[in-house]
Amino acid sequence: MLSRPYRALSIGVVSVVLLIAFEATAVGTAMPVAARELDGVSLYAFAFSGYFTTSLFGMVLSGQWSDRRGPLGPLAWGIGSFAVGLLLAGTAGAMWLFILGRAVQGLGGGLVIVALYVIVGRAYPERLRPAIMAAFAASWVVPSIVGPLASGAVTEHLGWRWVFLGIPALVVFPLALALPQIRRLASGPVGGEAPASFDGRRIRLALAISFGAGLLQYAAQDLRWTSLVPGALGVALLVPAVLGLLPRGTYRAARGLPRSSCCAGSRPGPSSRRSPSSR
Repeated sequence: MLSRPYRALSIGVVSVVLLIAFEATAVGTAMPVAARELDGVSLYAFAFSGYFTTSLFGMVLSGQWSDRRGPLGPLAWGIGSFAVGLLLAGTAGAMWLFILGRAVQGLGGGLVIVALYVIVGRAYPERLRPAIMAAFAASWVVPSIVGPLASGAVTEHLGWRWVFLGIPALVVFPLALALPQIRRLASGPVGGEAPASFDGRRIRLALAISFGAGLLQYAAQDLRWTSLVPGALGVALLVPAVLGLLPRGTYRAARGLPRSSCCAGSRPGPSSRRSPSSR
């Protein structure tokens, strides 16, 4: 994957994953200081759940987008959203603005991660895909080891805001390195023909999953009788949406190639077998 035809692309996409993984692991170290300074300890958990819930929607949207227009759009918008979220969080003067920044980050992270998988499926030959996926996995392992230490040092010596503000500038180089190769090797809709429109049903199911997960996490923040209401609403949204979005046979471990039905029809056909985002 580091041969001449793929070197720039491999370095670029792995670096993007590395930076996203570093931020994801580093934020836990900086968060206690940020919450105290912003007088938002009571909202502490929402800084994490805000990222998680919006990333769920971002993943589904990215799969639909990649199949219809190619992965370049969701990748560029995802990195842009991730950077805007980092800037919002790093410059926040109130906890609600910090949480908003984290939610925007989550949307960008969901867009990026699926787009990268599509790029792997379209730009690399089959023999190189295990290597690049192993590099993605390593890009999450390494930050989990050094991320908290680096984040703690930055928080102590420069301030917690630089844990967020330092990442956007670092993303520019790998993105500039990879974009020309992505345009050359992985641009355009899957299969050569773009479907007429996005699948509105699956977009709605993704929104229901995001809202349902958010309500469940909200209910878990404050364990009182009144929390049963948002908890029940969360379950009512989440369970049917998950059953409708995942492929048939998921809970029975049925035979067949695993794929995300958020990006393809409920029954595998020729177009879904061609789609890297549907595998």
